[in-house]
Amino acid sequence: MLIIASLMVLIATMLGVERVTGMSVLPEQLSAGLRPPPKKFPVLGASPPTHLAIGKLDLRAPVHPVGLAPDGSIAVPDIARAGEVGWYDQGPTPGQYGPSVMVGHVDTTTGPAVFHDLRSLDDGDRVEVTREDRSVAVFEVTAVQRYGKERLPVDEVYGDFSRPNLRLITCGGRWVGGETGYADNLVVYASLVKARHP
Repeated sequence: MLIIASLMVLIATMLGVERVTGMSVLPEQLSAGLRPPPKKFPVLGASPPTHLAIGKLDLRAPVHPVGLAPDGSIAVPDIARAGEVGWYDQGPTPGQYGPSVMVGHVDTTTGPAVFHDLRSLDDGDRVEVTREDRSVAVFEVTAVQRYGKERLPVDEVYGDFSRPNLRLITCGGRWVGGETGYADNLVVYASLVKARHP
């Protein structure tokens, strides 16, 4: 027990030396889990989104807040606002820790809607979100996935609070009509990589 206590004191002392001097004196295996992880991404304060832009798709659209639909799902913009994006206002704002969720229509009876071309995005493509404070949160796409509406992986879409994330959600797959509409949901996963400030 005395040996373990002495070892812990030694490790704590060495960590203190590292913090003060910036020199690494602990073996990598010992210090890996003790140091704070490197900050590889920005984290922004709360500020609601106002516009979304995706250069690859030549898309620029206004964003407005949405809440929950009567069935408990995230409400989508009214069909009269099919050219706009809905941001789920009970979740993080873009750039805060966690997944900021945005939804939009894929089409209407008269033609394509705001998220019609989301399926064309690839890993590494950029999505820019302008916020009320005039800062711009820049996200990089990490995956584009399609799920049956009854099989949406809730934890993956809404539960990742490891860093600032963005989720863009629209309909996809085949048209089945009725209350369902399209059979699937298309989800774009993206992570914050930088921010621009006015």
